[in-house]
Amino acid sequence: MLLKFRLNLMESAINALVCSAECQASLPEHLSTGQRGERAAFFWLRLRGYTIVARSWRSARAPGDLDLIAWQPGPAGRPAHETLCFIEVKTRTTRLVAPAHFAVDDRKRRVLRRLARHYLHQLPARPANAQPVATRFDILSIYFEKDKPVDFEHHPHAFDWAEAQR
Repeated sequence: MLLKFRLNLMESAINALVCSAECQASLPEHLSTGQRGERAAFFWLRLRGYTIVARSWRSARAPGDLDLIAWQPGPAGRPAHETLCFIEVKTRTTRLVAPAHFAVDDRKRRVLRRLARHYLHQLPARPANAQPVATRFDILSIYFEKDKPVDFEHHPHAFDWAEAQR
């Protein structure tokens, strides 16, 4: 309960500071909405026990970015069963056009897979007898609709390492 209170207080303070800075910088609305969504996703995941290890991670060798990279705790907090999640955040102010997760098309999935491979290659070497790191790709859709509470739709295992065969 105390963790939730602290995270909510921190999120409110950060949002107030960012809002003040954005008003001065006057970012385009779609960029401001996206950044707001990524901040909300960070705190939403933290409340669910995820450990965020990177935000907007970029590789010098490939275009694009990974919105959030986080460890999801294993059952009963067992570190050996943690999963490394590559989380794409999609933020919308309306649902009228299409669900937000539909924006992660085949091309975007290829970009995310390539970036995830680069991220994994830069991790410290694991012992030869260690199990491989469990990974997955998630999509977190966030809706900031007028006169409605913020809505989060988490799609764990949204896609995998293999591209769909046609």
